[in-house]
Amino acid sequence: MLSTMSIPGRAELAPTDAAARLMEAAADAFAAKGFHATTTRDIASRAGLSPAGVYVHFASKEDLLFQLSREGHEAARTMLVAAAEAAHSPTDALRAIMRQFAQWHAEHFRVARIVQYEFQNLTPEHRETVLALRKDIDRVAQDVIRAGVATGEFVVDDVPETALALLSMAVDVARWYDPEIKRTPGAIGRAYGELGLRLVGAGHCARRDSSS
Repeated sequence: MLSTMSIPGRAELAPTDAAARLMEAAADAFAAKGFHATTTRDIASRAGLSPAGVYVHFASKEDLLFQLSREGHEAARTMLVAAAEAAHSPTDALRAIMRQFAQWHAEHFRVARIVQYEFQNLTPEHRETVLALRKDIDRVAQDVIRAGVATGEFVVDDVPETALALLSMAVDVARWYDPEIKRTPGAIGRAYGELGLRLVGAGHCARRDSSS
């Protein structure tokens, strides 16, 4: 349920809020039927509203998709910025952003799949907005990696490519995650936090120095 998603920096919407109900209904419908097969009538019915009620809050079905995408990306950006700023070192920062990003994609895999797989159905203007948010998220990871390289904590040759690989790995959790599997979102997040550090060679310099 979107109105009950744990998104840092976002005020929780009241369950009676019609716009929130429509976004939840749209997420349900898009996940079950796909964007093209979903109609505004489907969404309105799931939200307990008349079809005309959709247009009171959203300009179109595509606008609903855009709002889901925008909120998802803004939530991820806010979460990663907060994690990086709260860390005491680049190593701690990268561990935190990888853990939280992977865990979020497991906990909210339904919305994450919609955001990723229905992207092409956004208008060019809306795609640009979402792409700008994705660049912001990339920048958070890149800044942490650059800081780690500068302090000698990480061994990375290509920062942008490494950041892309790390974030893509966490995003992919939404593709394969299923609530029925034994691994919890928290366990997945912890594993990805440590895996991310291995991929940037965290601790490599320290081991090399101690052996020389």
